[in-house]
Amino acid sequence: MTFRRILPAVMTAALALTACGSASYKDGEYTARSAEYISDQASEEESEANGYGEITIKIEGGRITDCKFSTFQLDGTPKDENYGKVDGEVKNRDFYNKAQRARAACDNYAEQLKSKGSIDEVDAISGATINYNEFKEAAANALDKAKE
Repeated sequence: MTFRRILPAVMTAALALTACGSASYKDGEYTARSAEYISDQASEEESEANGYGEITIKIEGGRITDCKFSTFQLDGTPKDENYGKVDGEVKNRDFYNKAQRARAACDNYAEQLKSKGSIDEVDAISGATINYNEFKEAAANALDKAKE
Protein backbone atom coordinates (compact mmCIF):
# COMPACT_ATOMS: atom_id res chain seq x y z
CA MET A 1 0.00 0.00 0.00
CA THR A 2 1.31 3.43 -0.85
CA PHE A 3 1.43 6.45 1.44
CA ARG A 4 -1.23 8.16 -0.70
CA ARG A 5 -3.67 5.33 0.01
CA ILE A 6 -2.91 5.11 3.73
CA LEU A 7 -3.06 8.83 4.54
CA PRO A 8 -6.77 9.34 3.71
CA ALA A 9 -7.73 6.28 5.78
CA VAL A 10 -5.64 7.47 8.73
CA MET A 11 -7.12 10.99 8.50
CA THR A 12 -10.67 9.63 8.37
CA ALA A 13 -10.06 7.41 11.41
CA ALA A 14 -8.49 10.29 13.34
CA LEU A 15 -11.45 12.56 12.60
CA ALA A 16 -13.92 9.88 13.65
CA LEU A 17 -12.11 9.30 16.94
CA THR A 18 -11.93 13.02 17.62
CA ALA A 19 -15.65 13.47 16.98
CA CYS A 20 -16.60 10.53 19.23
CA GLY A 21 -14.29 11.42 22.07
CA SER A 22 -14.68 15.19 22.07
CA ALA A 23 -16.54 15.34 25.40
CA SER A 24 -17.52 13.00 28.16
CA TYR A 25 -20.42 13.99 30.38
CA LYS A 26 -21.69 12.67 33.69
CA ASP A 27 -25.28 11.53 33.69
CA GLY A 28 -27.72 13.95 35.28
CA GLU A 29 -29.73 17.09 34.64
CA TYR A 30 -27.87 20.38 34.37
CA THR A 31 -29.37 23.86 34.38
CA ALA A 32 -27.54 27.06 33.55
CA ARG A 33 -28.22 30.51 32.20
CA SER A 34 -26.54 33.06 30.00
CA ALA A 35 -25.44 36.48 31.08
CA GLU A 36 -28.02 39.23 30.79
CA TYR A 37 -28.19 40.89 27.39
CA ILE A 38 -28.87 44.61 27.53
CA SER A 39 -29.03 46.54 24.28
CA ASP A 40 -28.29 50.23 24.43
CA GLN A 41 -29.60 50.60 20.88
CA ALA A 42 -33.07 49.06 21.31
CA SER A 43 -36.08 51.29 20.88
CA GLU A 44 -38.54 51.63 23.76
CA GLU A 45 -40.78 49.03 22.11
CA GLU A 46 -37.87 46.65 21.66
CA SER A 47 -36.61 47.05 25.24
CA GLU A 48 -38.27 43.70 25.95
CA ALA A 49 -35.54 42.20 23.72
CA ASN A 50 -33.26 42.61 26.71
CA GLY A 51 -32.97 39.52 28.85
CA TYR A 52 -31.25 36.18 29.31
CA GLY A 53 -31.57 32.53 28.38
CA GLU A 54 -31.89 29.48 30.60
CA ILE A 55 -31.25 25.88 29.61
CA THR A 56 -31.75 22.46 31.14
CA ILE A 57 -29.83 19.58 29.60
CA LYS A 58 -30.34 15.93 30.48
CA ILE A 59 -27.42 13.54 30.07
CA GLU A 60 -27.90 9.76 29.97
CA GLY A 61 -25.19 7.31 29.04
CA GLY A 62 -22.82 10.24 28.56
CA ARG A 63 -24.99 11.73 25.79
CA ILE A 64 -27.48 14.60 25.60
CA THR A 65 -30.93 13.02 25.67
CA ASP A 66 -33.09 16.07 26.35
CA CYS A 67 -32.78 19.83 26.20
CA LYS A 68 -35.09 22.71 27.07
CA PHE A 69 -34.19 26.32 26.37
CA SER A 70 -36.21 29.41 27.24
CA THR A 71 -35.58 33.12 27.27
CA PHE A 72 -36.69 35.66 29.85
CA GLN A 73 -36.97 39.41 30.15
CA LEU A 74 -34.65 41.08 32.65
CA ASP A 75 -37.39 41.03 35.31
CA GLY A 76 -37.73 37.24 34.96
CA THR A 77 -40.91 37.30 32.85
CA PRO A 78 -40.84 34.41 30.34
CA LYS A 79 -40.75 35.35 26.68
CA ASP A 80 -43.86 33.36 25.80
CA GLU A 81 -46.86 33.81 23.47
CA ASN A 82 -47.26 37.35 24.86
CA TYR A 83 -43.72 38.32 23.99
CA GLY A 84 -43.83 41.29 21.61
CA LYS A 85 -47.22 42.55 22.80
CA VAL A 86 -47.61 45.93 24.47
CA ASP A 87 -50.14 46.14 27.29
CA GLY A 88 -51.44 42.72 26.26
CA GLU A 89 -52.11 43.76 22.65
CA VAL A 90 -50.30 43.41 19.35
CA LYS A 91 -49.68 47.07 18.55
CA ASN A 92 -46.92 46.47 16.01
CA ARG A 93 -47.55 43.30 13.99
CA ASP A 94 -44.02 43.21 12.49
CA PHE A 95 -42.37 43.47 15.91
CA TYR A 96 -44.70 40.85 17.40
CA ASN A 97 -44.05 38.42 14.53
CA LYS A 98 -40.29 38.94 14.86
CA ALA A 99 -40.47 38.38 18.62
CA GLN A 100 -42.47 35.19 18.17
CA ARG A 101 -40.08 33.85 15.51
CA ALA A 102 -37.20 34.46 17.92
CA ARG A 103 -39.14 32.67 20.67
CA ALA A 104 -39.81 29.67 18.40
CA ALA A 105 -36.09 29.47 17.62
CA CYS A 106 -35.47 28.51 21.26
CA ASP A 107 -37.18 25.15 20.71
CA ASN A 108 -35.28 24.68 17.46
CA TYR A 109 -31.92 25.33 19.12
CA ALA A 110 -32.74 22.85 21.91
CA GLU A 111 -33.81 20.19 19.40
CA GLN A 112 -30.66 20.69 17.33
CA LEU A 113 -28.46 20.23 20.39
CA LYS A 114 -30.36 17.09 21.35
CA SER A 115 -30.08 15.57 17.88
CA LYS A 116 -26.55 16.72 17.01
CA GLY A 117 -24.98 16.42 20.47
CA SER A 118 -22.68 19.42 20.12
CA ILE A 119 -23.08 23.17 20.60
CA ASP A 120 -20.79 23.73 17.61
CA GLU A 121 -23.22 21.83 15.37
CA VAL A 122 -26.24 24.02 16.24
CA ASP A 123 -27.07 26.35 13.36
CA ALA A 124 -28.18 29.94 13.95
CA ILE A 125 -31.60 31.00 12.75
CA SER A 126 -32.01 34.33 10.98
CA GLY A 127 -33.82 36.81 13.20
CA ALA A 128 -32.87 34.98 16.40
CA THR A 129 -29.20 35.83 16.77
CA ILE A 130 -29.47 37.16 20.32
CA ASN A 131 -31.27 33.97 21.35
CA TYR A 132 -28.58 31.93 19.56
CA ASN A 133 -25.82 33.65 21.51
CA GLU A 134 -27.71 33.23 24.78
CA PHE A 135 -28.33 29.57 23.91
CA LYS A 136 -24.68 28.86 23.17
CA GLU A 137 -23.53 30.53 26.38
CA ALA A 138 -26.12 28.81 28.59
CA ALA A 139 -25.47 25.42 26.95
CA ALA A 140 -21.71 25.77 27.40
CA ASN A 141 -22.26 26.64 31.08
CA ALA A 142 -24.53 23.61 31.60
CA LEU A 143 -22.19 21.22 29.79
CA ASP A 144 -19.23 22.52 31.80
CA LYS A 145 -21.13 21.43 34.92
CA ALA A 146 -21.67 18.01 33.34
CA LYS A 147 -17.90 17.59 32.86
CA GLU A 148 -17.08 18.21 36.55
